[in-house]
Amino acid sequence: MTPPTPEQCSARLVELLDAPFLRALVEPARLEVFRALLAKGPSDVGEIAEALPQHRSVVSRHLRTLEEAGIVQGERHGRRHVYAIDGAALIRCLEVLLSEAKALVAVCCPPASVAAPRKRA
Repeated sequence: MTPPTPEQCSARLVELLDAPFLRALVEPARLEVFRALLAKGPSDVGEIAEALPQHRSVVSRHLRTLEEAGIVQGERHGRRHVYAIDGAALIRCLEVLLSEAKALVAVCCPPASVAAPRKRA
């Protein structure tokens, strides 16, 4: 089996950086939902929405995206849907991303001396 080319590694690195896990955390409003959940601990949509300017339905959509990305877990308690950050899954995702990124960068972006930029005439 031939090793991957720098171009293949570059393409995979871009895919990795565009993964649902990272996309879920780059939206500022969604990051605020994540921050509120960190501060409050396990909470339902209404409790989280109280601390934010967004409507409950918007908060609910953000929580669903975070859940699909494996960052939070939701659980039914009667009529309430309680969400909590899944710390173990969060760390696992970060470790997998970091591990794969290190391997890819070693091929597509090895350390090199940086030449001084050429002056334009």
